[in-house]
Order: sequence, then C-alpha cells, then structure tokens
Amino acid sequence: MSKQPKSKVFPDAAAALHDVFDGAAIMSGGFGLCGNAENCIAELARRDARRLTIISNNCGNAGKGLAILLQQRKVAKVIGSFIGGNPDLQAQMLAGEIEVELCPQGTLAERIRAGGVGLGGFFTPTGVGTVVAEGKETRVIDGRTYVLEAPLKADFAIIRAEYGDPFGNLRFKGTARNFSPQMAMAARTAVVEVDHLVPLGELSGDDIHLPGVFVQRIFQGRDYEDAIEYRTTRPRPEG
Repeated sequence: MSKQPKSKVFPDAAAALHDVFDGAAIMSGGFGLCGNAENCIAELARRDARRLTIISNNCGNAGKGLAILLQQRKVAKVIGSFIGGNPDLQAQMLAGEIEVELCPQGTLAERIRAGGVGLGGFFTPTGVGTVVAEGKETRVIDGRTYVLEAPLKADFAIIRAEYGDPFGNLRFKGTARNFSPQMAMAARTAVVEVDHLVPLGELSGDDIHLPGVFVQRIFQGRDYEDAIEYRTTRPRPEG
C-alpha cells in the first residue's frame, strides 16, 4: 500500500516557521517592499530566534518589511545589494553592530541561482578592481579579468506568491517575482505565503512560474498592508 504524501499546506505562518532557529540563514524574496512575505516577517518578529543571516535585495526599507527584524536587533548579518532608504541597516552598519556583505544586484541573483542549481560558483567581470573582489580568486579569460563568486544557500526561504496550490506550484505577480523562484530552489525549506490558495489543477502549466517540487510549505496569507515606499501622484488637471 502506498503512503499518503505529507501535506505541504500549513494553517498559518506560525506553523510554517515553527522550527526557525538561532543563527538561521533566511532568504527573503520580492523587490524592495514589493512582494514581501509579510506574514512570515511578522512571525519572525514574534519569535525568539536571533543572530539571523538575512539574504535579500535590501533587508527592508523605510522602517518596514525586514527592517522590523533590524529594529529588534535579531539580525547578525545581511547579504544584499542595496541599503539606500534603510536607515536601520545604515545605522547598525556604521556602528559596527551588524555585518553587511554588499553584492552587485545581478551577481546576487546569480549567486542565489547557483546555489539552487548546484553550481560551485561562477566567474563574472562585475566588481573587478573594487572592494567587491577583495580576497576572491580572479582569472583572465579571453583577455578580460573575472572574479569568482560563490553560490548562496539558506536554511529557509520566505516567499510570497499571488497564486499557489496544495502541491506548491506558484504564480507570482509582476516584480514580486524577483529573486523568489531562485531563493526557493536555494533554500533547504521554502516557506510560501500566497494571496490565493487554489485547488490542485486550477493553475495551468503555462502559468506556473515555479514548480511545487521546490516548495516544502505553503499557507494562505492574510491582512496584507502592501506598503508603498514612495507614493508619487500627479496633480489633478484644472478645468
């Protein structure tokens, strides 16, 4: 008799992140505040786990998103590509209270992808001759100097998708897709919150951005703020 497969569907973020531990490496998808896994971030803020390594584009912004964990002093290290607009990270970095590894954005994406597909690293010309290349192997290929970048992996990935089914097949919305599929592949446990948890078979194969084989846990998200970093409006035309 075949065994019934273990369900990937969890009731909420608390259940899905029950085993996050001190010192865990956590990848967080999205771009800026767009596509943040808000329920997961709130749960990490509620839990006692500390000395976290956060791998994300910018570790929050304008005091929101992952910046909440910075404010609680739960983060020991950040690997990201942008700290502008994040006063919490800037202040802790300048005070020597947190380790920050800045990485060019394209290189960050490729390091995560390399971790997910099992590559041992890759050579890139980006960062050659700058602090980015300090202490790293370089090689001249066809007359051009390249620097060796190592893959990135994590214990957990926290991701938000627009649609997902019980197997973990996902469809993202717009730039909320940034980094997320690669992070799910590069993490030991991918935890996904979705705007809409739909029945298995409802998502067309052509609409699936990430197959469920890379997802271990999924739950229905709720109470999203969807904060806007910089609201820009045009004045109403006169007349």
